[in-house]
Amino acid sequence: MTRKPSSDLRRGWTTGACATAATKAALIKLWGGDFPAEVQITLPKGETPVFPLAHHAKGDGWAEVGITKDAGDDPDVTHGALIIVRVRAAGKSVQFKAGEGVGHVTKAGLPIAVGEPAINPVPRQMMTDVVMDMAATYDQPADVEITVSIPDGAAIALKTWNPRLGIKGGLSILGTTGVVRPFSCAAWIASIHRGIDVARADGLRHVAGCTGATSERIVQGLHALPEHAMLDMGDFAGGMLKYLAKKPIERVTIGGGIGKLTKLAQGAVDLHSSRSQVDFTALATMMDDARLADANTALEAFEIAGPPLAQKIADMALAKVSQDFGADMTFDIVVIDRAGAILARAGA
Repeated sequence: MTRKPSSDLRRGWTTGACATAATKAALIKLWGGDFPAEVQITLPKGETPVFPLAHHAKGDGWAEVGITKDAGDDPDVTHGALIIVRVRAAGKSVQFKAGEGVGHVTKAGLPIAVGEPAINPVPRQMMTDVVMDMAATYDQPADVEITVSIPDGAAIALKTWNPRLGIKGGLSILGTTGVVRPFSCAAWIASIHRGIDVARADGLRHVAGCTGATSERIVQGLHALPEHAMLDMGDFAGGMLKYLAKKPIERVTIGGGIGKLTKLAQGAVDLHSSRSQVDFTALATMMDDARLADANTALEAFEIAGPPLAQKIADMALAKVSQDFGADMTFDIVVIDRAGAILARAGA
């Protein structure tokens, strides 16, 4: 059984919020004369967090500030990263540049154009708003170049979906609310959606969603799919399928272990162990084998019933997703064991 925390989980702040706070503190130095010890910003929904400065430096015509990202109790790979912003007067309006450890967009389909620094629209707007506010406060022109850097960001990015999404060279500056909500499913599902957007923009006609690393490796090799055709479905079959129903791609392969694909075959679209369960009585009825009703896991049921069960699960999963989501798409199913062997296939 999954145990829930005994106390409330602590929220954290996005890289976009940290970059905004760093921008404000650096402008206070550039235009006001002194670095503050801490800085307060207003987030899109009205929260007003305060950030202590972890780094500051100045030079001829520029100032920079670093804010340490605190992701709260969320298992975020960027927790503890130093988000550094350097500001200087330059050109016209507000301009953004990627420094060390911040990526560039190389594929279409993302909310930022190809060639641009991977600084998402809401963080850009938050930083721009700070520039406008500070320019009015200090009677300065709001013509500022903002360079965002993250030391070790390129290495950290390898642990994220950035390489697959075509964001090269580092991390993204993200966040729509400025707040990291612990253990939220929203960020994962948003990444699935962005993966679909990238695949569509690149003209891909075949993508795949898999429940884990082993099934992903097998499915990718089976169909010789490029990296950006592999959607990070995990347990979120519904998050992937519902978005694909709105933005279809011609062919979709779903791969996974027999346990999670049994849930899919039985109608679940959230495949996490705490949110859906295999109906073993239904398996027993389906296979006309009473022994299956007493199985503890789908793997045990497979050990009892053998390959015919795996094939039946593949066929049922195919029928279910085709019926519910297949108006504009063709599906196929690949059932894979933990060692990477294919137990059954159904569909194209």
